[in-house]
Amino acid sequence: MFRIARTLAMAFLVAVAATAATVLPAQANAQELPGGKANYVVSLGHLKDAARNNWVRLGTYEFDAAAGTVAARMYVWSHTDPKARVGTGTVPDSSCSSNDLKSTTHVLACEIKTAGGFTGAPTELRTGVYELRTVTIDGVATPIVWISWNHATAWTEQWKIETGTNLARLSFLYNTKATTGYAYGSNAALTTRRAMSSVQAHPAEIKLQGTSWAKDVTQPIGGTFGHTRFRTCDTTTWCLTYLQPSSSAACQKEGGCPNYGGGTTANISSIQYYIQKLSNTDRRDTMWHWCSCLALERGETCYTGNSHVKPMYQVIDDTGTFRGWVGVEASYWPNGGEDPRKNDMFAVYRLTDAL
Repeated sequence: MFRIARTLAMAFLVAVAATAATVLPAQANAQELPGGKANYVVSLGHLKDAARNNWVRLGTYEFDAAAGTVAARMYVWSHTDPKARVGTGTVPDSSCSSNDLKSTTHVLACEIKTAGGFTGAPTELRTGVYELRTVTIDGVATPIVWISWNHATAWTEQWKIETGTNLARLSFLYNTKATTGYAYGSNAALTTRRAMSSVQAHPAEIKLQGTSWAKDVTQPIGGTFGHTRFRTCDTTTWCLTYLQPSSSAACQKEGGCPNYGGGTTANISSIQYYIQKLSNTDRRDTMWHWCSCLALERGETCYTGNSHVKPMYQVIDDTGTFRGWVGVEASYWPNGGEDPRKNDMFAVYRLTDAL
């Protein structure tokens, strides 16, 4: 279990941020590794109500203790630079998908989609210096890592360090540019990843926690993620699929499916879920999901509208064991209109057994 200090008060964060100019890590000096771990997977986001400058970032931080430096390799999606969904080239085989629109057990055999840019290399490369400190929070001595990035504008961030068995977690405290984030680290190489069969068979419960943005509103998201319900595929072994039979919170008549959704005569409220590995040499996975009824409303088999694309990085501990993901959503509204960015969907989240 993680040793979790009590929640920071916002007043403390503001005070810390206000003194940053005088107490930042001034230069690179040898440091301990945060939580004793060198390699972190990280999701970050700037998500504010009614904003049109929101963004999400996903990637890795690599800490160099001898030099006291940190290097970030990040994918970036923002309101100001919308990117169309892209195909991954994978269509799940017939063992885990179906061509039958009426199937109640198998997803449709559709090419899996992801966020634009995620099939290539990270586009944002940053370097910085870091320092480990101990601060008193609510009377408790708490270790933190303080990062100062080499950036055109001032950019610092602070994370609370929490340690667990074979894994460390950085809990978001403050960031000059971001409003939320998650990070998990180990000493497993960032080239280490687990196959989809291992993901599906992971014995521990995986839970969701995060923040989403849609239609000018940010809200918390959470719950249990049923990864064991997904099907492994015999031929396309690098993907998993799951047809959620019904949903009371989505795919409803009033939720965009007036002819086919839940509450109609057709009463179709199933959700098509796909998870896919994107690389053999890094931690990238992607999740794609959409309401079955939305495709039917458009006369389609595979939905081409505003589906959910969610890039993810696997959380791997020191032993090479899969522990979940950190991820983001970067789903841009594809249909135009007076204010299309209002209909974009962003999120920053973790799906892990180590909340």
